Amino acid sequence: MADDQRAAAALLAVDPAGLGGAVLRGGPGPERDGWLALMRAHLPDGTPWRRMPVSVPDSRLLGGLDLAATLAAGRPVAERGVLAEADGGVLVLAMAERAAPGMAARIAGVMDAGAVALERDGIARRLPARFGLVALDEGVEEERVAAPLADRCAFHLAPMPLPAAPSLPDIAAARARLNDVRVPEEVLRALAGASLALGIDSLRAPLLALRAAIAAAALAGRDEVAAEDAARAARLVLAPRATRMPEAEQPPAEDPPPPEQAEAGEAPKGETTDAPLEDRILDAARAVLPEGILAGLGAGMRDAARRGAADGRAGLRQATPLRGRPAGTRQGALRSGARLALVETLRAAAPWQPLRRKGRTGGPKLFVKREDIRLRRFEAPQETVAIFVVDASGSAAMHRLAEAKGAVELLLADCYVRRDRVALIGFRGRAAEVLLPPTASLVRAKRSLAGLPGGGGTPLAAGLDAAREMAIACRRAGRTPLIVLLTDGRANVARDGTGGRPQAEKDALESAQPLRLAAVPALLVDTAPRPQPFAKDVAAAMGARYLPLPMADAQRLSGAVRDAAA
Repeated sequence: MADDQRAAAALLAVDPAGLGGAVLRGGPGPERDGWLALMRAHLPDGTPWRRMPVSVPDSRLLGGLDLAATLAAGRPVAERGVLAEADGGVLVLAMAERAAPGMAARIAGVMDAGAVALERDGIARRLPARFGLVALDEGVEEERVAAPLADRCAFHLAPMPLPAAPSLPDIAAARARLNDVRVPEEVLRALAGASLALGIDSLRAPLLALRAAIAAAALAGRDEVAAEDAARAARLVLAPRATRMPEAEQPPAEDPPPPEQAEAGEAPKGETTDAPLEDRILDAARAVLPEGILAGLGAGMRDAARRGAADGRAGLRQATPLRGRPAGTRQGALRSGARLALVETLRAAAPWQPLRRKGRTGGPKLFVKREDIRLRRFEAPQETVAIFVVDASGSAAMHRLAEAKGAVELLLADCYVRRDRVALIGFRGRAAEVLLPPTASLVRAKRSLAGLPGGGGTPLAAGLDAAREMAIACRRAGRTPLIVLLTDGRANVARDGTGGRPQAEKDALESAQPLRLAAVPALLVDTAPRPQPFAKDVAAAMGARYLPLPMADAQRLSGAVRDAAA
């Protein structure tokens, strides 16, 4: 493994733009710093090396108007962005797992085009930008580098201690040999077949593996890709992307060779002692994939893609005028409460100065008009309100109301950790009651839950109606609602308060459908000793995830709430 990581640094130094880059998974430490130092040592003198935070604005990322030079020269003067400055070298993106989707898309587009198309602030230029990206992934749990960037990086590594190397390879000679390396057709077929056998659905993976094999051959001084070059490319590029363990094919049963042939030690006719190249490449990838590591990997990748890079809160992001993270600028009128983006305003006004000064004598040196005004935009996550709707009817109390309360307490504690607000609705008898409006106090929520009595009928429709009204109120207040419904599914009180199971079940389904139409994330926990078919029907009608309480423990419930919120 250490040899492969050392080889990855050397290969990326040989062909940084062709290989795309590397994703380094892990927090800051000597292992990561050691790999970065090794790679930088491989690069020839004068190779650009740029380090960039995820908060860099577009004007610095892609380039734009050089304000000071423009005002001094009286004409638009362009400024190169970080991507253009990294041309021919390496760009290190710190905390890459927190890169906004728009920023990731812009970097990916430049990597594909190999150039920055700058058309803004009265400037139209195309600057070369061929570089290798090193994405530093410091995420925890499901936090990952955005898929457009990870897919374009050949190597996905978890840095480890690397012993000192006796000498560094000749990177300059390998670069000079890179375009002359030949690729046998069997290598192409073997890499494509290995990618298919490993369950990799990205078409870029075998292409990046081919580039890695070519770079390995050039580094070794060969003019043609050898089997060991393809095997190393499979370990470094294909194995980290695998979603299933390749099955080892059983050789077909054949008659034993004649005794005289066996005594002579000869191979049967039509066979060779060497395994096919594709099998050797698969064996190389399988060697770094221990048994069990791929169990559930496909589902985990799908869940991670669905959840995205969640930062602990389930709330969506909304534009705010004065607080939150900076999210660029916008054109608008400078009214009370708005925050002026001075530099961007000057950038917008600078290209027009020669025209505005024409025919004027004296007066101000800088003319700023209303259409030049740029205001700051901010973005803040919406607060999430977890609305717990608890069935306190007689049937629920007889079955498992105490266990349901315990499950709610576990979920309340988890919501408190995520800084979510919580609300509590109980339904029993003939109506539903708001026991606790949205609050951030865990103590108040537990006290209200402990005082919830049990008994009476099951007005499930009333509970769903109360939950919908509270969810609508939360959205109007700029919060993201999440409904957690705990019930045994035995509805027997209709919306008008009359008894009767058929009408009660019909009303419950009618009350559940508006929640699905409103796209309110929800989780239905079935508290009955045996899962109830009607509870599943209610969950389907409200678009909720269904979870039987007998199968749920604290960790499962907590994970179910996070998934429902995502």
